[in-house]
Amino acid sequence: MLFPEPLPAQSQDQNQRSADGAPLIVLVGPTAVGKSNVAIQIATNLNAEIVSADSRLLYRGMDIGTAKPTPEERLQVPHHLIDVAAPDQTWSLAMFQFAARRAIQEIHDRHHLPILVGGTGQYIHAIIEEWELPKVKPDPRMRYILEKWASEVTPEGLFTRLKVVDPAAASRIDPRNTRRTVRALEVIFSTGYRFSDQRKKNRPPYDTLKVGLIRPRTELYQRIDDRIQKMIAGGFVAEVQSLLGHGYAPDSPAFSAIGYREIIEYLQGTISLEEAVLLMSRRTRKFVRRQANWFKQDAKDIHWFSMGEGIIAQLELAIIQWFRDRVDN
Repeated sequence: MLFPEPLPAQSQDQNQRSADGAPLIVLVGPTAVGKSNVAIQIATNLNAEIVSADSRLLYRGMDIGTAKPTPEERLQVPHHLIDVAAPDQTWSLAMFQFAARRAIQEIHDRHHLPILVGGTGQYIHAIIEEWELPKVKPDPRMRYILEKWASEVTPEGLFTRLKVVDPAAASRIDPRNTRRTVRALEVIFSTGYRFSDQRKKNRPPYDTLKVGLIRPRTELYQRIDDRIQKMIAGGFVAEVQSLLGHGYAPDSPAFSAIGYREIIEYLQGTISLEEAVLLMSRRTRKFVRRQANWFKQDAKDIHWFSMGEGIIAQLELAIIQWFRDRVDN
């Protein structure tokens, strides 16, 4: 192990240097690039703990369709914010932000190194940029009206309305995620201001090293298709059947994740399994392109690494050198 002992506690002088500047490694990259496996290997060698920043991994019982780390992998390295919600429970961005901050603080209290890992752009940026989220209480009546409107004009139609009134907010939301579209419009109509203008950034709370993983797009797409086939062969359909059998409604918040909606449509007889697989592939590729808007390869604050032989050694060397420079300064 490169850090066989827990990282040393910061001295008073180091804490004075930055009130909130405790170290945080952020590992980003598109779906299916290989983040989870890389994070586990790095965390094992660096005596670190992993904080998931993937909105799909929050939900219990959704293992196959989310490519969730296995129980054995989670025993190997401590993971946080996995299996913390029921599929019909709504987790807001504010809830994630609070829980992630708490997990990171607890890891620091143990003098371990936290690694924030994920592909959900909003989650990552809400943590590292210390977003101050709009303080607008949920309005059940407004939400009911907007949800009814969505049922009349379709979720895509409602999303189109959001694009008209707040293009910046719409660019950061999955058109299939009706809950987030409704929330953005709810805030806009309640306050009279665009949702995107109400999300403020504060001083970064952590001393952060951001590293990203990339693969050639054709290779990434093949990995996506292979992963989907592995999910189907591994019992994905049975997993969805089991969730529905436990009483979770098809419109439960967690089922907005790519794959679950398609398998539900297959089980309802609306589409064939082959059509479901094709839709999963297309929508995942589209999601990858949307992820690129959050994690741009020309971003100067992200150190990008091409996946391949020696990637673990390269990343560990970069992290250790960053940490040494940080302590020296």
